[in-house]
Amino acid sequence: MNILFVCTGNTCRSPMAEGLFKDMLKKNNIDNIRVSSAGISVFPGEQANEKAIKALKEKGIDIRSHRARQAIEEIDKADLILAMALSHKKIIEDYLRFNKREKPPKVFTLKEFAAKITGEKMRDTDIDDPYGRDYVFYKKTRDEIEKVLLKILNNLDKLEEI
Repeated sequence: MNILFVCTGNTCRSPMAEGLFKDMLKKNNIDNIRVSSAGISVFPGEQANEKAIKALKEKGIDIRSHRARQAIEEIDKADLILAMALSHKKIIEDYLRFNKREKPPKVFTLKEFAAKITGEKMRDTDIDDPYGRDYVFYKKTRDEIEKVLLKILNNLDKLEEI
């Protein structure tokens, strides 16, 4: 399975989600899931935001080599797309609607997907964008993403049902 995390610029939220989930999968010896990230409005090749790099470094995860990629170039490689916000999900769904695929990827917000596979009630759909905010907000965003990803990790057996 190929999972693609999507945010706006692919420098903050989606690279943090990619780094965190790759680390979780590695620590749990799960090698049949591939993870990547991309953005809706990207400067291709841009590095991850310094605050995002620092926030993940605190967890022992190195995303310094991350380079931003356009979501449109990555969609065809994905089985599952997890967007950081409802606006990203809608853009991807519109793109898929106008660019028919034989087997289109499933598209959810990260929180929506976690709620779906855990059976929990979804309170909101978005992971707030830390771009332009202080470092404390980046850590808060990292921790929120990590909490949601742990719910997904603990329910991987339900991935194929979705």
